[in-house]
Amino acid sequence: MAYAREHGFILGVRTTPYDDKTTFMQHLDLQVLDAALEWANAGETIWLCSVLATFGSSPREPGSMLVAKGDGRHVGSLSGGCIEEDFLGKVAEGHFGDALTVVRYGEGADESPQVSLPCGGILDVLVERLIPDAATLTHLETLHATLLGQQSLVRHIDLTSGRKHFVQAGENGPRVERDAQTIRLRVGPALRLIIAGISPVSRFCAEFARALGFEVIVCDPREEERRDFAVDGVEVQSVLPSLFIGSGACHAATAVVALTHDPRIDDLAMIEAVRTPAFYIGVMGSKRTSEKRAERLKRSGGLDDNAISRIHMPIGLNLDSKTPAEIALAVVADVLRIRRGKARDAL
Repeated sequence: MAYAREHGFILGVRTTPYDDKTTFMQHLDLQVLDAALEWANAGETIWLCSVLATFGSSPREPGSMLVAKGDGRHVGSLSGGCIEEDFLGKVAEGHFGDALTVVRYGEGADESPQVSLPCGGILDVLVERLIPDAATLTHLETLHATLLGQQSLVRHIDLTSGRKHFVQAGENGPRVERDAQTIRLRVGPALRLIIAGISPVSRFCAEFARALGFEVIVCDPREEERRDFAVDGVEVQSVLPSLFIGSGACHAATAVVALTHDPRIDDLAMIEAVRTPAFYIGVMGSKRTSEKRAERLKRSGGLDDNAISRIHMPIGLNLDSKTPAEIALAVVADVLRIRRGKARDAL
């Protein structure tokens, strides 16, 4: 961290472990797997549901999960509330007794269930009835570890035999593939947003990202900034963002945004972030500021043109944003654009 010392920045001290999950809300898929493991370890039969396909307007994407048990307790969402009540009621009535069931909700559904989605969409859902045996626990633990890890796996589910196994996933691929006999569900690290430094924009950015289902971690070594920052469900770490990023906190489903206008925080974060597999790396500033930053990162940070090209600067969509909330909206929208693989001119 010679760059930090050269520019007169005191390195922060982290007060909680990097893997501490007690002070913030996890990504929804992690909550689903936590509950599934807790209930299965307690000897409960559970129903693990995965969205296979959506048609028309639908509030949840393929791969979204929900877990439930017979008493109606559940974690996760399949439709944002449209079909959960019907599904839980049928579980309580003794439906979904097979190990595997594929069910359609919405227009065109079979005679059961007869549920219309208010948005007019259609959902195909895989329902897995899992008994609390060693095979189930091993399978759930592998899923959980994958969400917390660095690499993606694909679950192969044979609809005829019920056999399930994991294979290494390729670099890219759809979340769900299916044919008459096999369902393949891609499972990867949970979406994460690391916000480097606290500013008025950081607060709104954290709120927007949480609403979109990201696990959000804010890093700032400055006690005076942390003192007044509190966003429900967001982890705050008293450490220089570059140290956290360099600790292995980034995976392929991570976005890193620097939002302070302080080069001692923002530049260091960028230097570390380009060494990671993060899918989005961006830093706030005008075009002129960004040009100066690029020169500085090359000169003092040792970054080459390929590394510089990974950094979105100026950050965010060009919405002519003025207020902190508008800037944060532009930032999070751009992160989502890249995540969905959309070109700017396709918007």
